Amino acid sequence: KKALVNPYEIKLYAKVSSKEKTQNIPLFYDGNDRWIFRFSASKTGDFNYKIAGDKTSFTGKEGVFKVIPNSKKDRHGGIVLKEDDKKHFYYQDDSHYFNLAFECDWLFALDYNKKEIKKTNHLLELIKSNGFNQVVMNVYSHDVSWKKDSLLQSHPEHEFGGKQEIFPFLGTNKNPDHSALNPEFFKHFDKVVSTMHDKEIVSHLMIYVWNKLVTWPDMNTLEDNRYFDYVIKRYQAFPNIIWDVSKEALYYGRATEEYISERIQRIRNIDSYDRLVSVHDYNFCRKHADEVDFISTQDWASTLYTRMLEARNKFPNKPIFNIEHGGYETSPYTVFTGDYTNAETCLRRNYLCLFAGVYTTYYWQGSSWNVIIYNPYEQPDDFYKPRFSYFKHLNNFFKDISFQDFKPIPWKNSSGYNLTTEKTGTTLIYMPKENYAVKLSFLSKENKNTATMQWFNTLTGKYTKEFGFEKWKAEKSPWRGDADTILIVRKKQ
Repeated sequence: KKALVNPYEIKLYAKVSSKEKTQNIPLFYDGNDRWIFRFSASKTGDFNYKIAGDKTSFTGKEGVFKVIPNSKKDRHGGIVLKEDDKKHFYYQDDSHYFNLAFECDWLFALDYNKKEIKKTNHLLELIKSNGFNQVVMNVYSHDVSWKKDSLLQSHPEHEFGGKQEIFPFLGTNKNPDHSALNPEFFKHFDKVVSTMHDKEIVSHLMIYVWNKLVTWPDMNTLEDNRYFDYVIKRYQAFPNIIWDVSKEALYYGRATEEYISERIQRIRNIDSYDRLVSVHDYNFCRKHADEVDFISTQDWASTLYTRMLEARNKFPNKPIFNIEHGGYETSPYTVFTGDYTNAETCLRRNYLCLFAGVYTTYYWQGSSWNVIIYNPYEQPDDFYKPRFSYFKHLNNFFKDISFQDFKPIPWKNSSGYNLTTEKTGTTLIYMPKENYAVKLSFLSKENKNTATMQWFNTLTGKYTKEFGFEKWKAEKSPWRGDADTILIVRKKQ
């Protein structure tokens, strides 16, 4: 009797050709004898395809399709690197991608088994409207190991950890069957990633996580490889994908450097779109910088600015992304506090990353892990409301000022932190609210005695009117003691 072939082990791909190039796009099995060929293009025109690989009823099928111009105004393509500016992220249309991330590990669980993903849509719209353009997320997490806030028992609608009915394999997390994958899980996940794409939000997709009580297959087994390869096959066509092998990849003693390196190579071999790849582990990125497209770092130090500046200088040819800086803004529930919970302190740590020339991530305890309050501004008055608006102001500021044109020049820091652009000589001075004043002696050093200045309030997004520079005068923030500010110093040309 002939053994049945596991459909997940059938290898099929579409050979897609245009005038410019040929790609081999892997097909993926979607259950019930259904295979999907998912494709996206950054160029318009006619494309020919032919199905190749293992023998099936449709192997050899071929045809032609046309890609037409996209009418969506804010559609910029996938995230890429540029040869002439290796420190920053860009879209495929050459516009700068200001990577401002929002952590939401359990996003996959929010509307699971629902035909419409209304809660997910609501949360993603909040994320987008407040300036975030990326979600750092897991394909799957099961539960947390730390003690949970007892208040959650009164609000089970906000608890998404430990749900046995949600699992990417057959069976449950408690009683797993790793012999096959669960198409229903991935059909739901498709809706999440697709909705993010519609909203121009990047999915920074962590394929594994080791400390969230997941019963993974053993490493390097057929089942492990099947899961990993399937994720790459199924989601590579989405332009809003960035791959991350694992959250805190080496921290928990499960994975080895060799294993992570092999996973990266698997991505490179399967992903025909060459989406960006990194690993949520600075030690790995530091030792294997040639294997990743950008450096991811996690750093809770009080000397965050200095540490980020050191990382930026150590890797002059790669973007640096602080994926976790220990600031987890407080929420109605105590979930995981890290070292900093005050909203203004968390905001400052994001600015310190940016003023060191690296990209950054925001965490709110009410959405980063197993607890998800998808509609925080519709909660009772006694529920803490997150300060998402701080990041709307942050994003708008750096969009207007063109972050990619600036770099840190430490000798200009004075008593704050600076970013300067060589194009116009404009300097930004980040000034903590505790500072009494800042002196701009660098203007005299550069023989530029005239400039205009303007203050920006990081909490409200308000600007002062521009005013003239007076030599040797110490500048005092109009919001001193109330809000961290940025002094914009524009040289008169």
